[in-house]
Amino acid sequence: MRIAIRSFRPAILLTMALIAWAILSALWATANAAPYAAHVMDAKTGETLYSHNADTHLHPASLTKMMTLYLAFEDIERGRKRLDSKIKVSKHAAGEAPSRLGLRAGQEIELRYLIRAAAIKSANDAATAIGEGLEGSEEAFAKRMNAKARALGMTNSHFLNANGLTRQGHYSTARDMSVLGRRIFYDFPQFYEIFSRRRSEANGVQLNHTNRKFLDSYEGADGIKTGYTVPAGFNLTASAERDGRRLIATVFGGKSTAERNRQVAQLLDAGFGKSAMPRGIADKGKSAKPSATRAEAMAQFTSAKRPKRKARIPVKIPASPEEVEKAIDTVALSRRIDELSNRRMPPPKRPPRNATVSTKGSKALGELDFAATGRPAPRPGN
Repeated sequence: MRIAIRSFRPAILLTMALIAWAILSALWATANAAPYAAHVMDAKTGETLYSHNADTHLHPASLTKMMTLYLAFEDIERGRKRLDSKIKVSKHAAGEAPSRLGLRAGQEIELRYLIRAAAIKSANDAATAIGEGLEGSEEAFAKRMNAKARALGMTNSHFLNANGLTRQGHYSTARDMSVLGRRIFYDFPQFYEIFSRRRSEANGVQLNHTNRKFLDSYEGADGIKTGYTVPAGFNLTASAERDGRRLIATVFGGKSTAERNRQVAQLLDAGFGKSAMPRGIADKGKSAKPSATRAEAMAQFTSAKRPKRKARIPVKIPASPEEVEKAIDTVALSRRIDELSNRRMPPPKRPPRNATVSTKGSKALGELDFAATGRPAPRPGN
């Protein structure tokens, strides 16, 4: 009997060690979980429908690339760059951590391919190459990112790089990312469709959208951007349209892709009036009184409707170059909303099974993806 007990002792010790390791890992994960934040916005009016920790400075991860892409679209629209402009890849850009397109130092690549890789695959090397290609260096591009953030009203964001890899002092908020998602939709409708592509190609590399599971599972979803790092957790800024009404929702700090997608879907459902507010979220948004009951807060949230009259956007006399740019952007956004709000954006066109993929691209300003060649298109992602 004594011999049998001794023979089992190593197995018992190993089992106890594994149990202890699992407990310690769970405790560490709980203690180091990324903070949760959420924000829901009516895209047409800009009204906040719901918020939770929406102004807390957090790691945006690859949601940062929305600003990088915004500035790339801006330069193309203003004629500073073209989709076929060649960008030379620096050693710094080529050495960025995954996710990556696989760029090589000294390589020259068209801007259109970098845009596809940053928007669809969330490639860090492509985002850095865009920033350096537009402004000459990452530092100069970060300054432009911050100036544009202030002009757009993103008052709680500060950027240090073009891709969102974690750096001390690089932060944003759920509210600011919703604001940025809204501006991308209204300021650059000719480019917005790129965010709904499930797959694409960039310089011979096949790309699958990091957000394809949410795009495929949520009715009306057509964008925008995912993000993940260990300090940030699983982030997502999503846009969806139902019955002519568009909402923007942002979640920071999801515990997994599936949980993040579920949280965003619940928030959008509540915004569209399809369900009750998700449980476990304490903040009821700006429109709810601190003393309101859950039922009262829910009634305020789900009954939000478009205003009968178009809200006037006050524009004060600018006193500085930054205020001039902000005033111009405000007037331009008002005009964009007037042009787009009364027509429904067409659903993204999915290519047929025998579709083909372009490696050259098109001369058309907004065409970033599919055209005819002799090579078959990749299969849809999972």
